[in-house]
Amino acid sequence: MFQKILIANRGEIALRVIRACREMGIKSVAVHSTADADAMHVRMADESVCIGPPSGTHSYLSIPNLISACEITGAEAIHPGYGFLSENADFVQVLEDHGLTFIGPTAEHIRTMGDKITAKDTMKRLGVPCVPGSDGGVDTIEEARKIAADMGYPVIIKATAGGGGRGMKVANSADELDIAFSTARSEGKSVFGNDEVYIEKYLTLPRHIEIQVFGDGKGGAVHLGERDCSLQRRHQKVFEEAPSPVIDEATRQKIGKVCADAIATINYAGAGTIEFLYENGEFYFIEMNTRLQVEHPVTEAIFGIDLVREQIRVAEGLPLSFTQDDLKINGHAIECRINAEKVPEFRPSPGTVHQYHAPGGLGVRMDSAIYDGYVIPPHYDSLIGKLIVHAADRPAALARLHRALGELVVEGIDTTCPLFHALLREKAVQTGEYTIHWLEQWLETDPEI
Repeated sequence: MFQKILIANRGEIALRVIRACREMGIKSVAVHSTADADAMHVRMADESVCIGPPSGTHSYLSIPNLISACEITGAEAIHPGYGFLSENADFVQVLEDHGLTFIGPTAEHIRTMGDKITAKDTMKRLGVPCVPGSDGGVDTIEEARKIAADMGYPVIIKATAGGGGRGMKVANSADELDIAFSTARSEGKSVFGNDEVYIEKYLTLPRHIEIQVFGDGKGGAVHLGERDCSLQRRHQKVFEEAPSPVIDEATRQKIGKVCADAIATINYAGAGTIEFLYENGEFYFIEMNTRLQVEHPVTEAIFGIDLVREQIRVAEGLPLSFTQDDLKINGHAIECRINAEKVPEFRPSPGTVHQYHAPGGLGVRMDSAIYDGYVIPPHYDSLIGKLIVHAADRPAALARLHRALGELVVEGIDTTCPLFHALLREKAVQTGEYTIHWLEQWLETDPEI
């Protein structure tokens, strides 16, 4: 068993890992930039090390500094959380070279799934349904025009190294293709250092359904149902729930088995999420995230499973603590991502939290690292908390979410809480009848937020 784990992250996810370590009797090491010296994860960990200035590039993304922190503290393993270096294959390789354990999949699996073309080819080979598209990278606009004409519009141009909605451009007609192609390439180059793009058929009214999978690295794997993440703005998830309002048990087990079998075949180790667009009863693979997801708590709620604990166990070489037959869905869970942003502009709102009160009661979980007097720095992602509710069914979960949002107090900064109050009044949200385009279209109507 690991004696000490370093968490290469910050904020609520760092706290999440620290809590799992404490329950397992494992010492935790927090790392922090100078801007995060007073952060809650620094206060909660058994030890802490400053790894650089506020810039993420020179602190949380500095591999030499993280290695040094391990050497100073004697940490044997690193949990990456999500974001930062969580899907950086070179980081995993460096850790292995230094005799340190990465709590996650191998560098090979991260590299395979990090390249969108390679990931799609791999999933096709493993029997996972994929979106129709180009067989590989598309180098010229002439080639793009031919593929798009053969496939039919609309199409979407995607950077092969893209993520988080960056490097993705839709062309609804041949007239729009040239600018979409050049823009996606330039954005891929500037953001990811790679201008290679590929083309896929653009589905007009899909939902975003993702399957949580877990492998033991030895040919064993399970799935933990799906999450519905269709409420999105600019390809960024806002509201997630499990199970999906539109997936029945037979469909769940069928696509779940396909995904579990796929990762078992490649001896995948740890948590992973296989993401799909879902339209007219068909699943279309879009990407695999080789890490813990921001929205993992909704899966934990309906299955009663600690996914971080399981990540640590698998990294230690232990078998999964449950089988597929053990995994039975209990109720419904919803998560709201609370950001320090002013709506409806969604403008970042860093600053001092003058008062904070977390909601409580049965079936309510608030994952946050803020506190009274905490200064939210402007250098990082604006996510400041995740409000998760769990109840017997979806209507009860929505009612509990409404109650919990009414209890949440964050004063001194603007947050996205008003957005969720407004969303809960909408029939489409109440009934679950929405697609990945619904939220942006609704925002364009200038709703009262």
